[in-house]
Amino acid sequence: MKKLLIALAALAAVVVAALVVLPSLVPADRIKQEVVAQVKAATGRDLTIDGKVSVSAFPSLSVQVSNVALSNPPGFSSKDLVRLGALDVQLKLIPILSGRVEVDSFVLVDPLINLEVDRQGRANWVFDTPGAKTEAKPAAKPADSGGGGGGGAGLGDVALGDVRISNGRLVYVDAKAGTKEEVDAVDLTLTLKNLDSPLAAKGSAKWHGKTIDLSLGVAKPRAVMEGGTSPVEIAIGAETVKLSFKGDATGGKAAGAKGELDLSVPSIRNLVQWATTKPLDAPGTGLGPFSLKGMLAAGGTKVSLSQAAIAIDSIKANGDFAVDTGGARPALKGRLDIDTLDLNPYLPPEGQAKAGGGGASSPAPAGGGGAAKSDWSDDAIDASGLKAADVDFALSVGAIKVKKIQVGKSALTLDIANGRMVADLTQLSLYQGAGKGRLAVDGSQPGIGLDAAFNLKGLAAEPFLTDSAGFDRLSGTGNFDVQVTGRGKSERQLVSSLDGKGALAFLNGAIKGINLGEMVRNVATAFTGTGGAQKTDFAELGGTFTITDGIVSNKDLALKSPLLRVEGAGTVELPPRTIHYRIEPKAVASLEGQGGKSDVAGLAVPVIVEGPWDNLSYRPDLAAMVKGQAGQAIQGALQGKGGAVGGALGGLLGGGSGSGSSGGQQQQQQPQQKQNQGPLPLNPGALFGR
Repeated sequence: MKKLLIALAALAAVVVAALVVLPSLVPADRIKQEVVAQVKAATGRDLTIDGKVSVSAFPSLSVQVSNVALSNPPGFSSKDLVRLGALDVQLKLIPILSGRVEVDSFVLVDPLINLEVDRQGRANWVFDTPGAKTEAKPAAKPADSGGGGGGGAGLGDVALGDVRISNGRLVYVDAKAGTKEEVDAVDLTLTLKNLDSPLAAKGSAKWHGKTIDLSLGVAKPRAVMEGGTSPVEIAIGAETVKLSFKGDATGGKAAGAKGELDLSVPSIRNLVQWATTKPLDAPGTGLGPFSLKGMLAAGGTKVSLSQAAIAIDSIKANGDFAVDTGGARPALKGRLDIDTLDLNPYLPPEGQAKAGGGGASSPAPAGGGGAAKSDWSDDAIDASGLKAADVDFALSVGAIKVKKIQVGKSALTLDIANGRMVADLTQLSLYQGAGKGRLAVDGSQPGIGLDAAFNLKGLAAEPFLTDSAGFDRLSGTGNFDVQVTGRGKSERQLVSSLDGKGALAFLNGAIKGINLGEMVRNVATAFTGTGGAQKTDFAELGGTFTITDGIVSNKDLALKSPLLRVEGAGTVELPPRTIHYRIEPKAVASLEGQGGKSDVAGLAVPVIVEGPWDNLSYRPDLAAMVKGQAGQAIQGALQGKGGAVGGALGGLLGGGSGSGSSGGQQQQQQPQQKQNQGPLPLNPGALFGR
């Protein structure tokens, strides 16, 4: 027994001596040359080791290398893909003999990684060389044949000691896009006692001058490596954003994650400025705090967020979202329920909006230059966005605020498939009115097709027009019904193809600022007394219209009120942006209002409205007035019939004293006096608030 113990002691001494002497028997330069040759054969790149290479086998198997670089292919701006200040790898020797891998130290000091895409779209991290392909195939065979069991044992038990990245730097250059990004001060520490113990990773980095803290925790690393599931926690934090995930992760072929996502942004504007190094070019004062919480599920081509709670500034919303990228196009499905959608913080101030849009509303200069600025475009309509994804989405809003406009509870469904979009407005509450609408846009063929319908009943006109347009001269209850279709490859073609029909009606209201009945009864002075408490009450105001090839035609506009009728007819030509319209108010001997006849005989004073949209003109139709009932009255007055009427018409036409004298000579002078005085002193623009 004593001899056996002596023999074992001698054997141990020989082993220890061999481990001590082994590094001197294998020169470091020989190891350096072999490593450089193997890297060249595998990647086609040059590996340079300018620093010292130290190898030891006791008390741990270790390799220490300094100043190492892996080259880039020709044509890239940086010389090296990877450069290391120092690499220190130490493996515990005794555990290796029993089939375990315990990393005593793995430290990367001052690593620099240069990722680059050149102008041709080539990436420097792609190793596409014949040598790499040739070496990759034989390398797998020894592991699959006799050494498989040992390799499995090695991976089956891994322990990490001092594993660190110190002062790392990552540079990404996209020459094709002309962009460059840098992440520096990268520090990372890993802790793993064994694969059945939790893995912990903590680190930090700097991007655009701000520090980002990172942390990762995996409760069961072995389970994830073997295709199982383990609880995980991820946290990313910076001054401008905080993101955390807590749930489960699955490895293997069914890799994915499921758990609670929490995103918090103190200011969207500050986040964008940090990420892009430029201030966010957005009007208004909004885009401040943002938060998102929900249950995230990701796996394969599918990502979903359910039970989502979203907050942007004062806007609160809840919803569900799902994306599947496995088809011919990404498929998006979801719903969003918003309490109150206040858009005012995202709009420019009123004064700023007017200043920016002043050119469009200024009078058109001579030669039609103003109309050209707002003309329809002949550029091809790009509807490719409708083919980018398939969408099935539902939106409901408790209330909407846009400037002074207040919209009540509304609901919209949006469906996009194969380049065709259908938006159904299933509910709209607007100033005591209720409506529905449908908009279909077909972008599956060149150009775009349009099919729209809208219906609204019970609108309180005065508060709506006041809030939306600052126009308070019309009151009443409004009803609208519009249908329109069209197709074109440009805006001009689309507008020129529009066909449709519609109707509008206002009930039990008034036109404020002018008294049309008084205007007709005393046309010579009525237009000078507009404004103030003047108004024209009506029981019904409305009409129908048709649209053919972009021309809107109306023939039955009618205002019905006791002792007054106003009729209108004409066209609105959408392609050239012009109007040709005739309005004819009449004083009638009828007390009927809503539902009354519109063809009751009376005295008419026609007004013609025509011209381009941005420079309309208004004038009385004197020729039609003289030919009509006013002309008949004049003839009667000239013949001495009805002296009082003759005198009144004399005042109407601007001649005579208005007396009822039947003297033929005096009456014969009235037309001559009127002719000398020129046109009637009318200002029909007062009707329209001009």
